[in-house]
Amino acid sequence: MGVTMDYRQIEKSEKRHRRITHTLVYILLIFWALVVLFPFYWMLLTSVKSYGSYNAERVPAFWPISPTLQNYADAFTTVPLAGYLLNTLIFTLATTAIMLVVITLAAYAFARLSFRGKNIAFTLLLSLMMIPNELVIITNYATVTNLDMRNTFLGLILPSVTSVFYIYLLKENFELVPDELYRAAKADGTSDFKYLWKVMIPICKPTLVTITILKMIECWNSYVWPRLVTDDPSFYLVSNGIQEIRENGFGRENIPAMMAAVVVISVPLILLFLVFRKKIMEGVSRGGTKG
Repeated sequence: MGVTMDYRQIEKSEKRHRRITHTLVYILLIFWALVVLFPFYWMLLTSVKSYGSYNAERVPAFWPISPTLQNYADAFTTVPLAGYLLNTLIFTLATTAIMLVVITLAAYAFARLSFRGKNIAFTLLLSLMMIPNELVIITNYATVTNLDMRNTFLGLILPSVTSVFYIYLLKENFELVPDELYRAAKADGTSDFKYLWKVMIPICKPTLVTITILKMIECWNSYVWPRLVTDDPSFYLVSNGIQEIRENGFGRENIPAMMAAVVVISVPLILLFLVFRKKIMEGVSRGGTKG
C-alpha cells in the first residue's frame, strides 16, 4: 500500500512539473510572438492615422482615435504603386517559373543520371556557394550592361533563374526515391523525362512547393539587383519603389502614407505564407530527412 502511495505521489509530482514546464514554454512563446508581431501591428496602426493626428502625437497612441483609409488611396494616386506591383508580379512569376525548370532538370541529372565527372561537377557547383554574393552581383552587372539589358525585364530576370542551394535541396529529395522505381521504369521503356514528370515530381511535390514559395518571397523582396540595373521608373519593383515613394512621392515626413504603401506591398507575402505555411514546413522537414 505504501509503494502504491509513493507511485501516486511521484506521478502527481511529474504531472505538476510538466504543467509548470508547459506553462513557462507557452508564456515565452506568447511573449516572443508579441515581440515579432508588434512591428506589423505598428505598421498597420500608423497606416490608418491621418497625417495631422500622427504629427500631433507627443506620446505614440497604441490605438487610432479617428482611423482613416485616405493614406491607402494616396498610395495608389500619388505614386504609380499599381505599376510597381505589376512589375514585381511579372518579375516574380517569370523568375520562379524559369528557375523551377532549371533546378529540376539539374537536380534530376545529378541524382539519377550517370555521366563522367558527375561528382566533380557537383562539387564545383556546391563550391559556388562559397563565393560572396557581392562578387556575383558585380559580374552579373558587367554582363548585363555589356549586353545592353539594363532597364529590361530580361536583365532583371536572367541572373536569378538558378540557385545552387535549391539544386542541392531538390537533389537530396530525388535521391530519397528508391532506385528500384527508376530501374523498373527504365525496364518498361520509360524515358527519363517521363519518369521525372510522372514519378519524381509528384513524390517531391512538397519540396517543390516550398522552393516555389521561398523563391517568390525572395523575388518580391529583392532590392539590390533591381536597384542596380533599373533607373527607369517604369521598371521599378516594389522594393526600390518604396525608396522612390519616400524621395519623390509622399515626402520624408508623411510616415502614415508610406506605411500604407508598405502594408499594401506586404499583404501578398503575408497571405502567401499563411496559405502555404504547412507546405513550407513539410517541405523543409522532408529535405532534412535522409534514408
